[in-house]
Formats: sequence, C-alpha cells, structure tokens
Amino acid sequence: MADFSTSSHCHHWILQRQTLVDKLRASNQRAQEALKKYGATRVEVQADGSLAYPENAEVEAAARKGPTPEHLTVQEEVMIRKFYEGKIQQVCTAFLFPNKIQATAILYFKRFYLNWSVMEHDPKHIMLTCIYISCKVEEFHVSAEELGKGIQQDPQVVLKNELTVLQGLEFELIVYAPYRSLDGYAFDLENAVQGMGAVAVKNVQELREQAVFEVDIMMLTDVPLLFPPGQIAMAALRKANRENRKVDLERYMQGLLGRTGAKHTMSELESAMDAIEIAMNESVHVEEEGVRRIDRKLKICRNPQLQDETKKRERKGKQKQKKPQDAAPPTYPKPADSAINHGIEESDNFTTPQVHMLRWEGMLSLLMSVKEIGAKTVLAIQY
Repeated sequence: MADFSTSSHCHHWILQRQTLVDKLRASNQRAQEALKKYGATRVEVQADGSLAYPENAEVEAAARKGPTPEHLTVQEEVMIRKFYEGKIQQVCTAFLFPNKIQATAILYFKRFYLNWSVMEHDPKHIMLTCIYISCKVEEFHVSAEELGKGIQQDPQVVLKNELTVLQGLEFELIVYAPYRSLDGYAFDLENAVQGMGAVAVKNVQELREQAVFEVDIMMLTDVPLLFPPGQIAMAALRKANRENRKVDLERYMQGLLGRTGAKHTMSELESAMDAIEIAMNESVHVEEEGVRRIDRKLKICRNPQLQDETKKRERKGKQKQKKPQDAAPPTYPKPADSAINHGIEESDNFTTPQVHMLRWEGMLSLLMSVKEIGAKTVLAIQY
C-alpha cells in the first residue's frame, strides 16, 4: 500500500470542517428541489448504471391534491446516517469481519453521502453495498449471495447499487483505517517497555483494547473525514490512557516525533487530538424514537404514496379504538403488517449468524456458510 501522504485518502477525503458542512447542505438542497419538482426524491438505478427519477413523477406531483411531503433537514440526515453507520459495525461484528472491513465500509458510506442525500439513495441498500465492496477491496472474499443470506436481504439489491456506490466514491477505494495506526503504536510501545517486565507489556495490551473501543466511537462521528488516521489513533490512545495512566504516553509521543522526524510539533499534535475530542463531543446522539420518526419521513419523501397509506391506517386505528374493547376478539398482527415490513421498528435487532470459517492451507480465502436463526435476523428493515 502506498504512503498515506501520497494517497487519494489524504488528498481528496480529508476535509475542512466548512467544506464538509457545505457538501452536506448542497446534497440536502438538491433533494429538496427534486421533491418540489418531481414529488419524490428517490433516484432509480437503471440496468446500465445510469440514474433517473421515476417516469411521469413530475406530472403525478402536479396532479396530486395533497401537500408536498416534508423533507429531511440536514441534522435529520446526519442522525439517520449515524444510525446506519452503527448498523455497519453490528453487521461486521455478526460476520466476524476484521476491523479493517468495518472501517473501510463506514468510510465508503460517509464518502458516498458527501455527494448524495439519504433522500435520494436508500441508506439501507447503500450500507449493504458498502460492506460488500469493502470485503472485495480488502480481499476478504464474501459473495453477495452469502452476505444477503446472512441478513435475509436480496443480493440483487447489493449488486444493483454497486456501480452507483463506486461512482459516488469516484472509484477511489484506498482507505487508511485508524486501527492499523493503532496497532503500529501498540507494537512500538510494547517494544519500548519490554525491559520493564510482563506487567508493563500487559498494560500496553490493555491500553490497546480500550483504544480500539474509542476508535469505534470515533468512526461514528465526522472525525474520519476531518483528521488523518494516525492522529485519530493517537487521540484514542490518549483518551484511553487518561483514566488509568497505564503508560507515559506523553513521553512516548515526544520520542516518536523525534525519531521519525515528523513535520508537526508536540503542541500541534496535542491541538489536533483536542480537536478530535471536541468533534466527538459535538457528535449527534442517536435516539431510537427519533430515528423511527425520521425514517417515516424518509419513506414518504422517497415514495409519497405511502403518505396516503399511513393516513388510512391511522383512520382505521381510530375507528377500532372507538369500538367497545370487550366486543371484539383479540387480534394479532399479520406478517405483512409486522415491524419487519415497516422500517426501523423494535424488531430491528441484529442476531449473530453462525459463521463457519474454513481456511485453506496457503490461501487467504474464506468460505462462509450462514444458517438462519429464528424469525428475527441480522437486519429486519424493509421498505
């Protein structure tokens, strides 16, 4: 892999804060304009990979008597994206994927939605496609069929969106994950404390484990789009070391800067790490009820006909409430009306699949067989 300083990751995907804000606002504004013009925001992916809004949508929008569906705000888009980034982590954990797969998939997802709104492309489908592409890029071979079977999704959805995602990424697929930098720091620290005994080595190992947890949190914020992976990994180490002081990290950083002939000073590095922690603290908190509300708005933006169906269900619900409770027998939801078919609901849990890995001698390949477990599986979100 090429040096980070010469990579497309460094030159094209590390942004200034204002640039990031401008990109998110621009994609949101474009989706709003499409909603006014066409009456819907969804973009259809054609067989040849081209994009188009639904046919006759503009005429249907003009003829529709109801008001234009309410669009998502920039902040609501941030919340729904963060929700699906968390789902990427859950899927990768369920499939026992290494951290580099998870980090690559999340960064692909973040990069894609720098140029597109979640109102234009279904974030669930894009999420699954990002995981699939990251497995291919990182040479962790999992087919679309295996991925789809493990999470009970149509593999054609993944394949259909593959070219769309690649175009959104501008075919720049190189990702430098903070986990790799973290492993490098931990290895260097272990070598530095070898002469201090087994306890010192164990402290470094425990520090690394806690730092991995901190990186997991950082990956769900804007931090990976604003800072290089080396600074993110060092900020995670500093945050993890703050409570227990397992190592003299400041001394290690000073020595590291001196040994490597780094261009940055110690004060500049500390300023960057402070900025990373500020970005973490400013990150939006995802609340389940809030995500459900946003998801309902998102569905209606993408398909306004659902607005009429929702109103019909609400009217039927009110009529049932008016009837005497003892006059009607108990009813149970049919499969077609269950949470599995209505977006982000309480059944949207991830169940770890039984993944059996057989490593062929001398080959870095993976065969995966996934058994379905119960009715509730990895991803119970249907549109």
